[in-house]
Amino acid sequence: MVMSYRLGFEGFGWVEGAPHNRGVLDWLLALEWVQRNIASFGGDPARVTIAGQSAGGGAVLTVLGLPSAQKLFSAVYCSSGVTADVTLNRSREFARKLAEQAGVAPTRTGFESVDEERLLGLQKKAAMPQGSPLKMLQSLAEEGLSLGPVMDGGLITQPTIEAIRSGVGADKPLVIGSNDDEFSMIFSDMKNKLKWIPAGFLLGRIGLRGTKRSDYLGANADVKARGTAAIMGRYLTDSVFRAFIPALVKARGTAPTWVYRFSWRSPVHDCAFDCLEVPFFFDLLDREGVTEIAGDAPPQKLADELHASALRFLSDGDPGWPHSGTTGTTRVWDVPSQEIGDGYQSVAALL
Repeated sequence: MVMSYRLGFEGFGWVEGAPHNRGVLDWLLALEWVQRNIASFGGDPARVTIAGQSAGGGAVLTVLGLPSAQKLFSAVYCSSGVTADVTLNRSREFARKLAEQAGVAPTRTGFESVDEERLLGLQKKAAMPQGSPLKMLQSLAEEGLSLGPVMDGGLITQPTIEAIRSGVGADKPLVIGSNDDEFSMIFSDMKNKLKWIPAGFLLGRIGLRGTKRSDYLGANADVKARGTAAIMGRYLTDSVFRAFIPALVKARGTAPTWVYRFSWRSPVHDCAFDCLEVPFFFDLLDREGVTEIAGDAPPQKLADELHASALRFLSDGDPGWPHSGTTGTTRVWDVPSQEIGDGYQSVAALL
């Protein structure tokens, strides 16, 4: 089943006189509906796996960390998940900034008076970090997303990783991973310009300095060899997506956790960018639009392997490789696919 929920400011923005975390409440309402009705469709309410990709991945991780949601699902599959964990103060500040741009009060009545299309445009502008491109990059890497689940002190009381560290969701099997180059396409058009600028210099300008910088560049020498644009894309990817994964695995301890990497590089953009894994996950390489992101001959064998692993997890609660929390094993989806010892050791300098 696919659930719909309120997105952006409508789902997660702070609005005086309105409930917080409306998008999260939508998720919980949908899962409650599943518990009541899925048996009528041949499903088992005791075996509900929640899965999400990118923002959806962050959604299922948020639900995993909610004590009040634990009876609504039995397993989690998180692909390229990003948790927001927005503070209440930051949420208020964003709402006031958006209201000021719209020329209304930051209240339910004020925001209801703004045309939906205009509000969507304004929220994109308000969410954009200010300053130079490097400052914008630094802000995204260090502060994360402006819109998303809010730690409101009621429904969500602490960051997702802290809830998980305390044992919430420890009985739930979890598959989690990311693509190697989620955000690298941001730098694709700057490849020729950036090739003359040392990667270490740019990383230093956005706050990565000293031994932390040298350790990071050393651990990612293969990416650095592909040029400054490639390493800057990898750094942004690591800061937003990949560094969170080993931290979460550590927080879960011996809880059943399986880690993967999607490393197959599309010939179209020469990297494993955000959403590239989706047609492989669903085994839909023949669908319209896939060649535009994966080329004329994407490897069917990889789709067969990834899709079969996902189905195995749904049916048996095991994707087919050893627990990563106890063995450190990472499944690398590529041609060929393989299992390696620690697939995220290259982000250690950022932890």
